[in-house]
Amino acid sequence: MSGRIVVGVDGSSSATAALRWAARQARLTGAELHAVSAWDWAATNGYVPFGDFNWELNTKSVLDEVLESAVDPDQLGQVHRHIVEGHPAQVLLDAAEGADLLVVGSRGRGGFAGMLLGSVSQHLVIHGQIPVVVVHGDDR
Repeated sequence: MSGRIVVGVDGSSSATAALRWAARQARLTGAELHAVSAWDWAATNGYVPFGDFNWELNTKSVLDEVLESAVDPDQLGQVHRHIVEGHPAQVLLDAAEGADLLVVGSRGRGGFAGMLLGSVSQHLVIHGQIPVVVVHGDDR
């Protein structure tokens, strides 16, 4: 294998499209594929779900579900999974350090539906130290 591709996964349609794109690119280039999901307590603005809610476990479940739906079964076992607490933009910048490519969706689950580029993807394009690919989802 040569190289490393990092892809941000948050469960949005554009992140799922980004994962599909990154998986194909990893297969074509022989690069390792690292799927990264972040959870950030501070980003909830004090929202606390009823009952016992495990942010890390929920994030892992979303990542696993998206990986199983978007990555070919024969490639799935080779994907490195990372669940990290922190702001998504910083988590992805840290994860991409030393990588060859960072792939993200154009916008996540939050924000305004009409936006072409979300705050996280915009931050990564501006501050990324490696090439950043931004993929649009199906809900444009």
